[in-house]
Amino acid sequence: MRIRIAECTVRYEGRLTAYLPPATRLVMVKADGCVAVHADGGAYKPLNWMNAPNTLIDDGHTWVVVNPKGEKLIIEFAEIHFETEIEMGEDPGLQKDGVELELQRLLAERPETFGDGVELVRREYPTPIGPVDLLCRDASGGTIAIEIKRRGEIDGVEQLTRYLEFLNRDTRLAPVRGIFAAQSIKPQAKLLCDDRGIEWVEVDYDLLRGTDSDKLRLF
Repeated sequence: MRIRIAECTVRYEGRLTAYLPPATRLVMVKADGCVAVHADGGAYKPLNWMNAPNTLIDDGHTWVVVNPKGEKLIIEFAEIHFETEIEMGEDPGLQKDGVELELQRLLAERPETFGDGVELVRREYPTPIGPVDLLCRDASGGTIAIEIKRRGEIDGVEQLTRYLEFLNRDTRLAPVRGIFAAQSIKPQAKLLCDDRGIEWVEVDYDLLRGTDSDKLRLF
């Protein structure tokens, strides 16, 4: 993890353009290459960011971060107040609660929930940034990465997006499509899934455990 607190401007060039005028900001470069720019506020969400994979060009005054799509994040620094690099090591990931673990187990036993002919390859399939809950194959042999949550929120979609970026680099698996599964999914998370070409599934926990329900839906 590389951390810099500095006066800077930030410009994004891609599907649209965006500009952050001069101010003191926190800039983070994570081990996987993800770059995020934060203000002193706004909870967890960065002002702007560039997910991995990307290339960071540092000339000492300006960072130019470019991804394979040609999108650019250009950070021009003035006064640097603080900078450090810390080796954080591998993170074990967020521990799922009992319901999420049980949902994962039940869905692993019933991969047909996600479509006719879907078969489980492995639970907790490893990626460099943590394991994806289920890796499956569909009836045509295509690879599916499935992330399971009790409550489906934007963070979960972002997590699955990062997994897909790494999985699609593996020529043995690619192309890999994603499915986001949860008992309930917030409208914002559904919209983000649709925007990124990720399918979403609302599952009925009671139905999976064998009780009557008609709420299971696949979109």
